Amino acid sequence: MTQRRGRLARATLAALLGLAAFGARAEPARYTLDPAHSWVQFEIVHFATSTMRGRIGPVEGTASLDREARRGELGVTIPVGSVSTGFPLFDTHLRGADLLDVATHPTAWFVARQFAFEGDALRSVRGEFTFRGVSSGLTLTARRFGCYLHPRLQREVCGGDFEGELQRSDFGLSYGLPFVADRVVLKLQVEAIRQD
Repeated sequence: MTQRRGRLARATLAALLGLAAFGARAEPARYTLDPAHSWVQFEIVHFATSTMRGRIGPVEGTASLDREARRGELGVTIPVGSVSTGFPLFDTHLRGADLLDVATHPTAWFVARQFAFEGDALRSVRGEFTFRGVSSGLTLTARRFGCYLHPRLQREVCGGDFEGELQRSDFGLSYGLPFVADRVVLKLQVEAIRQD
């Protein structure tokens, strides 16, 4: 009888541990973007000669990632008024009404709920980019993605480099066409610190 109770107790404990493990796997990990390592860069061809480049940020946001279920969510807030090309006079022009119009639209957003994996590797994130009051689909392809245990914080940090492109005219930004290209390459670098 005692042996039977012992086996029953062990079976019950194993079942409870199994349920606990299942519950832990079912919950996605939650992250907050680290502003020190999260920025947007853009590239656009100027008069078919050189490529103009600029940087916006730091960006803020949150993410959740469930590697086992192959799903996630990402929300990024982009402070457009922080644009910097390294040339202050040009930055002032970029912020004006005929270009980024930061007085009316100081913020852009990217919200994604479609995560594509290849094996365990995150390959792309698809969502909606909202800029100058217009929303359009945007896919960001992962050029690299990884996670590590931060030695000082003792928390998991995940991040990578993502790249996509859009047509600026889709957002009512037609100034300079066709001399300044319509195609804009976006590069998003992010690192996010696990919160749970």
